[in-house]
Amino acid sequence: MSFLTEPICETARRSVLCWLATVDADGQPNVSPKEVWAIVDEQHVVVAHIASPVSARNIAQQLQVCLSFVDVFVQKGFKLLGTAHAVCADDPAFATWAAPLLAMVGHRFVIRSVLVIRVTSVAAIVAPSYRFFPDETSEASQIEAAMRTYGVRPMA
Repeated sequence: MSFLTEPICETARRSVLCWLATVDADGQPNVSPKEVWAIVDEQHVVVAHIASPVSARNIAQQLQVCLSFVDVFVQKGFKLLGTAHAVCADDPAFATWAAPLLAMVGHRFVIRSVLVIRVTSVAAIVAPSYRFFPDETSEASQIEAAMRTYGVRPMA
């Protein structure tokens, strides 16, 4: 089944970070920002384990994860649920899973393992303004408001 469609991939490309939620064996949640991540096909996302010992340990104990990302200007994104496993550097599959991550960072970081997420469901994340004020909320208005909030301007 295809979960990761082109609109989802496009939003992912515009998202600076994603947030990975994991749970330990006792049910204690952990949410951690991830800078180096990529959608690799219609069902898999990979995340570099660079400095993520809690995420990696939790995934070893509990496979269920949630990965979320949002375009901060448009204020829309996606929540991906799935199961994850770690692929270590000595695993023959490491090179394949790590390839898109290494293309992003080169040798700047050591990737200890690749957290491979098999997506089982997708849900949209939408800022409340779109729902509560639909007549006055558009992507353009959200971008304008975010640029004011963050003190940034579009690149020429």
